[in-house]
Amino acid sequence: MFADIAKIKIKGGDGGAGAVAFHREKYVAAGGPDGGDGGKGGDVVFVVDDNLATLADFRYKRKYAAQNGEPGRGGRQYGRKGQDLEIRVPRGTVIREVQSGAVMADMSKTERFIAAKGGKGGWGNMHFATPTRQVPRFAKPGVPGEEWEISLELKLIADVGLIGFPSVGKSSLISVVSQAKPKIGDYHFTTLVPNLGVVSMGAGNSFVLADIPGLIEGASDGVGLGHDFLRHVERCRLLVHLVDVSGHEGRDPIEDFDAINRELEKFNPELAKAPQIVAGNKIDMAEPEQIERVRAYVEAKGYDYYSICAPIQEGTRELMNAVWNRLQTLPPVKEYEPEEIPTELLVQNSTGFTITNPEPGYYLVEHLGFPRCLRALMWRTTRRCNTCSGCWRRAACLRRCGSGGSRRAILSACMILSLSTFRKEQVWKC
Repeated sequence: MFADIAKIKIKGGDGGAGAVAFHREKYVAAGGPDGGDGGKGGDVVFVVDDNLATLADFRYKRKYAAQNGEPGRGGRQYGRKGQDLEIRVPRGTVIREVQSGAVMADMSKTERFIAAKGGKGGWGNMHFATPTRQVPRFAKPGVPGEEWEISLELKLIADVGLIGFPSVGKSSLISVVSQAKPKIGDYHFTTLVPNLGVVSMGAGNSFVLADIPGLIEGASDGVGLGHDFLRHVERCRLLVHLVDVSGHEGRDPIEDFDAINRELEKFNPELAKAPQIVAGNKIDMAEPEQIERVRAYVEAKGYDYYSICAPIQEGTRELMNAVWNRLQTLPPVKEYEPEEIPTELLVQNSTGFTITNPEPGYYLVEHLGFPRCLRALMWRTTRRCNTCSGCWRRAACLRRCGSGGSRRAILSACMILSLSTFRKEQVWKC
């Protein structure tokens, strides 16, 4: 099965926690803190693999996570860096962030792209020693790695795209002008997946031709194979529109021509404006009046027209020469530029903080942004709250202070040493 769309979740490795350790050596009194820093988490890296042609590997695995960094150790030993996770994709894959739809990278020319960076390792307690705090019994936790839900969309890289109704001769044409060997049959929808062929123009000159499965009227509504395969011609610099001028299947070639252009407009208005060359195929089965009728209509629309008979290669060389000459005047293959992800999407709760008063004198502050922020912070105090247990959660306690009934609330200086699942009902008195 030809898979050209996938949706996966990726996560960079978390940074390792800093170590709380003290130097122990014979004859060395009060050796001081020597806890090392945690290691950096591994990155999630997309790598282009020219041996891949589809995204089928992502049908069976949807979650990818890089290795976490190791925690620091005593003796000022740093934790080991987490190993990067390389994900191989075919050339031409476009990576988008799901929620915003922003393009993160276009893997058509980029060979490597870091999609999710690993978190930094936390500082060991050796960094927190001061003249007045010579025995710091805390360290900084590691920063969590980036986490994204992304979509992968394969858009084949071709200079020219062949479009048209089923059984108009697209596969026959690409088979005679290139070394491609697509399936050819006298029935509709013989081609179920896109085919690529390289057309040689001599003296080291060539271009890539893409054969797209046939379209029919109503493809935008899911009729036939739909128009999803049109994504593979969005990059194309030029479209070659094939029509059956003989009309031996009972269809009018002019109506077919207009119907395909309407489907292009529904799929992508920009694609409908792409330059086209029209080729009237199966001239061996058509009357001269039929050929001239189609020619006159197409040229009146402003398109170049060529008559061909693909199986016997009549007119195919002239068509390819016209395509090559037209390509010399067109810009290079389209490449998608990375887009900035909106800042408001990075904070799940953009409405602000929620402050509640569970009991007189105490306030509970809640925000979905706390988990990431608090893991990167360190409360620089050695005083623990007597009523706090050994495991502090993602919350901040506010207390009312001052005399004379002051209503001012200040942030308590609680050390946050452990971060597990947030529970709203946890309120600590400081």
